[in-house]
Amino acid sequence: MTTNPITRTRARVGEALFARVAGKDGHAARERVHGTPGPRWFPQGSAIRRVHGDASMWVGGLRALLLQSLHPLAMAGVAGHSGYRGDPWGRLERTSTFLATTTFGAADDAQAMVDRIRAVHDRVRGKAPDGRPYNASDPHLLLWVHVAEADSFLTAHQRYGAEPLSAQRADEYVAQTARVAVALGATGVPTTVADLAECLESYRPELVATPAALDTAKFLLHEPPLPAAAKVPFSLMAAGAVALLPEWAREQLELGGGANRTIGPIGAALATRAIRWGLSASLPDYPTL
Repeated sequence: MTTNPITRTRARVGEALFARVAGKDGHAARERVHGTPGPRWFPQGSAIRRVHGDASMWVGGLRALLLQSLHPLAMAGVAGHSGYRGDPWGRLERTSTFLATTTFGAADDAQAMVDRIRAVHDRVRGKAPDGRPYNASDPHLLLWVHVAEADSFLTAHQRYGAEPLSAQRADEYVAQTARVAVALGATGVPTTVADLAECLESYRPELVATPAALDTAKFLLHEPPLPAAAKVPFSLMAAGAVALLPEWAREQLELGGGANRTIGPIGAALATRAIRWGLSASLPDYPTL
């Protein structure tokens, strides 16, 4: 039976989106994550599964990268070791695999993934341009990366998610993400939304837009390695991510223009719906993973 053009287009869009995030072996990896029997860290229906299985993660992930770049030591580690310009899609694939495995995978696989990441962190060390040493396994830096991600994923979900969380469920989300952060070696990890906001605020004296941070923002927002047809939808999503940043972060990254705040929410809402529409063709159970 011949499918109609809209269905074929939707399937192509879904496959292209999924391949960007999960890599060429994404479907096999997804089957391993979801199909491996055994207990999970987080049960079906939990808040972390709701948030991490929603299309709003695309906006939240971009916001998290922008926010994380403002810590000079964290940024030095990224610039020196992750190859964000040379291999951005590889970095995205590794991050999405980590999130999928720890959120949805079997408990043994989640722990094995955490152990691998901790081993990598132990090797990521050096000196920032200002001469200060950094180590990716430093609990203080791990906490910064975690709070920037948790705040960004939750903020994006509450604005653009298919089912925003109640206040109680939002606290559940923060507490569940804390389990992963503690497993990675972070300490003093917040377990409520209020504590998350307080922890994020406590880092502000350490944050500065270094040349590397500004270059990251320029690359992520204006120079992403995308085909021409994807650049307009991506620009809408990027504007939404910028609009969700705290005002002080936009100012430090020199992203304070009014256009992002005006157009961004509308554009990100459209982009998120389009991503959800496409991925639900490629992944039949999306977004209720």
